[in-house]
Amino acid sequence: MKIILKNMKKFSAVCLLIFSLIILIGCEKEPVVPTVIDDTPPINTKVYRTDVRTGVSEVILDEIELGFGFFWDLANDDLESPGYGLIPDRFNTYTGNPGSIASIASVGFGLSAIPIGVESEWITREEGEERAYNTLVTLQNLQRTHGFWYHFLSMETGLRAWSSEVSIIDSALLINGALTVGRFFGGRVEELAYQLYEEMEWSWYFDTATNKFYMSYKPEVGFQGYWDMYAEQLMIYVLAAGSPTYPVGKGAYTLMKFGSQKASSTADYGSFYMTWTGSLFTYQYSHVWIDFESYVDQTGYSWFQNSVNAVDAAIAFAKTQTATYEGIHENSWGMSATDGPDGYVGPYGSGPSAGNAHVVDGTVPAYGAIGSIVFRPTEAIAAAENYRTYDRFWSIYGFKGAYNLSESTNGWFASDSIGIDKGISILMIENYLSGMLWEIFMEVPYITDGLEALDFTMVS
Repeated sequence: MKIILKNMKKFSAVCLLIFSLIILIGCEKEPVVPTVIDDTPPINTKVYRTDVRTGVSEVILDEIELGFGFFWDLANDDLESPGYGLIPDRFNTYTGNPGSIASIASVGFGLSAIPIGVESEWITREEGEERAYNTLVTLQNLQRTHGFWYHFLSMETGLRAWSSEVSIIDSALLINGALTVGRFFGGRVEELAYQLYEEMEWSWYFDTATNKFYMSYKPEVGFQGYWDMYAEQLMIYVLAAGSPTYPVGKGAYTLMKFGSQKASSTADYGSFYMTWTGSLFTYQYSHVWIDFESYVDQTGYSWFQNSVNAVDAAIAFAKTQTATYEGIHENSWGMSATDGPDGYVGPYGSGPSAGNAHVVDGTVPAYGAIGSIVFRPTEAIAAAENYRTYDRFWSIYGFKGAYNLSESTNGWFASDSIGIDKGISILMIENYLSGMLWEIFMEVPYITDGLEALDFTMVS
C-alpha cells in the first residue's frame, strides 16, 4: 500500500509538472521574427522636414546651422584617404585647427546631421549621399573586432589611436548614425548601413554569466567593467535585441533596470532613475534617435519622462549652487562631462546622482541645457540665450564647449568645441524643431524589432 501511495505521489508530481509546462508554453509570447534585409533597398525620396516649428529663438537656429558646419567642414573629405569621412574629436577655436584624432562617436553624430543639412538646403542631396556612402565604405574597411570599432582613430590613416578601447557605446553611437543616413537615403547607403549593423556581434560583447554587457574591450587586456545600471547605454539594449544575427534578449535590460537606483520625487521634480555621476548627457544620448516619448516598457515606465524629471532635478540643483558659483543658476545649468579649466572632467554632473559622484566646480557646458531642449524647451532656450550674451563663449561653429565664471577675475571659456557635445546639441535641436531624427530612425526595422523584443509598446 505504501508503494502504491508513493507511486501515486510521483505520478501526481509528474502530471503537475507537465501541466505547468503546458501553461507556460501556451502563455509564452510569440518570438519576434528578426528583420533580414537581403536585397538592395529602393532609394528613399521621402521628405521628412515637413512640419517645422516657427518663432524659434535665433540663438537656437544659429547653433544648429553653425554646428552642422562643424561636422560637414571638418570631416576628412579626401576620397583617396583611408580616413575619408572621419570627424575630429575636437576643434580649437583659437588656432582654427581641428584635432588629428577622430572619435567614432563624433562620426555617428556627424552622419546623423547629414539629413538636417540636406533638408535645410545647406548641402545638396547628392553631396549628402556621396559623403554618407563613402563614409560607410570607410567604416567597412576600418579595423574592427567582432564588428565593433576602436573609440579613437587617426584622422588620416583610420588606424587605432591612443591605445583606445574597442568601444560598445561609441560603436552604438556610430551605428545609429549609419542607420540614420541609411534609412534617409535608402539604396546603396541603406544596404551598407544594414550590413555594418548585422556584422556587430552583440552577443560577443555580453557576459552570459552576469547577464550584463561589458563596458570596454582591449586586445591587450580583454574585457573590462560592466554596464550594470542605467546610463547612456539604454540604446544598446534596443540595438542588441533587434539584431537578426547576434541578438541579446530582454534579460539584460530587465537586470539593468532592476539594478538601478531611483531618486524620490520632490516639489521640484518627479522620481527618476539616476545615473552614477548625474552627467546630463547620460539622460540625453539614447533619446537623440529612439523616440522613447512614444514608447513605454512592459511595466509602463517611460524613459522619456525619466529624462524630463532628471532635467528638472538638474535645474533645481543649479539653483542651490548659485551662492557658491556665479555661473550656475536657473539660466545656466546642466553640468555634464566636458572640458574644465584643468582639462576634461567626466564626472561633472548634478545631484542627485546614484553614486553621489557628481563633480561641481562652476563649469557649465552649453550642450547640457541645449541637448535637453526636447525635455524642457523653455528652460533650455533661456539658458542658450543667456550663454549667447558672452562673446567669448561663441565661435564659428556656435557655442564652445563650456565656461566657468568662477575661474579667475574674467572667467574661463573653453578653447575647443567638442564633437559629441556639438552633436547632442544640434540633433536635439532638430528633434525639437521637426522630430526628423526620430521619424527617420524609427523607420529602421531593426529598431522596432528591438523594442518589440524588449516588450516596449507604443503609447497613444
